[in-house]
Amino acid sequence: MENWNITADFILLGLFNHTGAHQFLFVLVLIIAFTSLVSNALMLLLILLDPRLHRPMYFLLSQLSLMDLMLISAIVPKMAIDYLTGRKFISPAGCGFQIFFFLTLGGGECFLLAAMSYDRYVAICHPLRYPVLMSWKVCLSMILGSWFLGAVDGLMQAAATLNFSFCSTHEIDHFFCEAPTLVRLACADTSVFEYVMYICCVLMLLIPISLILISYSLILAAVLHMHSSEARKKAFATCSSHLSVVGLFFGAGIFTYMRPKSYKSANYNKVVSVYYTIFTPVLNPLIYSLRNTEVKGALQKYMNRCLNIKNKQTNKKQTGI
Repeated sequence: MENWNITADFILLGLFNHTGAHQFLFVLVLIIAFTSLVSNALMLLLILLDPRLHRPMYFLLSQLSLMDLMLISAIVPKMAIDYLTGRKFISPAGCGFQIFFFLTLGGGECFLLAAMSYDRYVAICHPLRYPVLMSWKVCLSMILGSWFLGAVDGLMQAAATLNFSFCSTHEIDHFFCEAPTLVRLACADTSVFEYVMYICCVLMLLIPISLILISYSLILAAVLHMHSSEARKKAFATCSSHLSVVGLFFGAGIFTYMRPKSYKSANYNKVVSVYYTIFTPVLNPLIYSLRNTEVKGALQKYMNRCLNIKNKQTNKKQTGI
């Protein structure tokens, strides 16, 4: 096959065609993405504005919302514009930025979820030492470490992927640039890169999930020894919300990146990618807010405040009339 200039644009084949059923699915995805943007932005504002939520646990949660917000913004607008305009081209630079941001945010979220599991372990198993073991310095170090490790992985994979020469068939059977899909278009031997990429995936997925499982095993042992049924119930409620997020996120990631190559299908990959780039981000704030009384209390407080302001403005207008 003929090599083509690396400066030529790629073509994203997308997720949907223009049949009635796919148009409905497209609108549904946009609604879910918009809901995700609003709910994650609302979580960020609540944690920022409410002093009761100025604790390491919620600071970690705010970073999770920020990552999900950025992930949606990096992928969905481009997908929607391509579908509506029919122009499915993306430059190598744009493709590289998508790979970088996707892996930075995805990898960062892996380690952030591990940090959140450690936070719950300290809060439940060592509550008296919580201010020391989960000080603001420790919390900030965990957050910066998560962003840094994700950025290093994203930068390496984006640079290495775009360094290949690509063949004349430069259509990407996906709705955004993802390293494994793009590598299939390379003319050169990519076996070494794929092996290194697999090792990176093992590090970015299995190490955090191992830490998470260890933390929750210790938490479970501590909870079972609690004498108070109310305390046991509260601990289970808090941890179950975190485990729900972990199961959703890591399950989809392992399915995509750690299956044998012979089992990988473009259609399955696209469906799973929708799951962890669009559906999981909308579930994260819903799971945390619905299972957390402090978040619900903060939301109710600011909703009542907004309602009171609106009623005062209405009364002023009526009085003026």
